[in-house]
Amino acid sequence: MSTTRPYPPGDLGPEPGSAGASAAPAPATPAGQVRRLRLAGTRGAVARGRDFARQALHDWGWLPAAGADQRAAAEDVLLVVSELVTNACLHAEGPEELRLRCTAKVLHLEVSDLGAGSPAPRSPHRPGRPGGHGMFIVQRLCLDWGVVRNADGTGKTVWAELAAPS
Repeated sequence: MSTTRPYPPGDLGPEPGSAGASAAPAPATPAGQVRRLRLAGTRGAVARGRDFARQALHDWGWLPAAGADQRAAAEDVLLVVSELVTNACLHAEGPEELRLRCTAKVLHLEVSDLGAGSPAPRSPHRPGRPGGHGMFIVQRLCLDWGVVRNADGTGKTVWAELAAPS
């Protein structure tokens, strides 16, 4: 379940009776299309990753959102991308690559890094404390997530799956 607003700040939504008030069907998502963004050694990796994901969502018809559910699904994807790339920046020597794969039902995202640690939601979760909420957010918004170690032992890929909007 998303905790996002139905419209971004300043956007009051479509005017009643306007052309934007009826939800047009979203364009079909190219089945299994994969997008890759190399992030190794770049500045502003979180913003670059989020912008890259936003463009992919636009190309796949998730944005501009036709309705509140589609908008919430897109915002959830952008938040999870931000959290996973931020974790790689803070705890894993920086992200190497962001990959997005979209099907009709699921968006699968991956952030690879060279870090040795394994992300996990802080337990117990303390909402009032600053920091340490990233993986809790990922766990709450995603259908599933996990970590896959690289075969050569250097680094890992953190992946997450989110439901496509209905």
